[in-house]
Amino acid sequence: MSNMSNVIEVATATHPGMVRSHNEDSIAADAGLGLAVLADGMGGYNAGEVASGIAVAMVSSELKKALAAVNGALDTATAERLVGEHAMRANNAIFQAAQGQSQYSGMGTTLVVALWHDNALVVGHIGDSRLYRFRDGKLEQLTRDHSLLQEQIDSGLITKEQARHSQNKNLVTRAVGIDPEVEAEVHSYPVQIGDIYLLCSDGLNDMVTDEAMELTLASLQANLPLAAEQLVQQANDNGGRDNVSVILARVLKSFPARAGLVDRLKSWFR
Repeated sequence: MSNMSNVIEVATATHPGMVRSHNEDSIAADAGLGLAVLADGMGGYNAGEVASGIAVAMVSSELKKALAAVNGALDTATAERLVGEHAMRANNAIFQAAQGQSQYSGMGTTLVVALWHDNALVVGHIGDSRLYRFRDGKLEQLTRDHSLLQEQIDSGLITKEQARHSQNKNLVTRAVGIDPEVEAEVHSYPVQIGDIYLLCSDGLNDMVTDEAMELTLASLQANLPLAAEQLVQQANDNGGRDNVSVILARVLKSFPARAGLVDRLKSWFR
């Protein structure tokens, strides 16, 4: 399996925030695999913590196995399929766990998965955790929230500015583990050297404006761990009403896909 650790640099930070007693966000980032996973759990009695933990652990380990099995010979369509498939499997596991234990009834989680492969980024998401791209000094949101608020914005009922102050912030229209089936929204994007990708729970973007995030990344882009800590700190300084989690990933160099062993053997015998 190809090692991406000299291609992708990652930094993470997570905090319960200033109001919540425990952290129901879960994160995992593996530069070597070119993989980042973030989940924001929901449900009473720590059930959100269980849901997000299952989602992140399952998606990370299953994708790791799948990537080892293809040994770097992966096309974009397969990468997209794998991300969607393992999000569905996590959904099934959480749903079954909730059915089996009353204290976990109704638990669920958001999910955002980023997989870097062949000079591209495959992103799968469910719910309102986000992925942004910082390129040439500009921050752009690549995922679109699966939330009531986003639907109201899309239909022109409210403006983005009004949405910032809405009471309906946490009503997601899609989540992992709530229903027997859910579909991840999966897209691919070409990457450029120097891109920084930001995965975050809504504890960040509810507390910190996109403009402020952009400014932080612009001024601290040379030091990713500090940038991650600073983003979390800003959310807490602004009230920290929710758990806040951040994964930053910087593209250091080009990473075209390696041909699979079969292709290499074919080329030898041509």
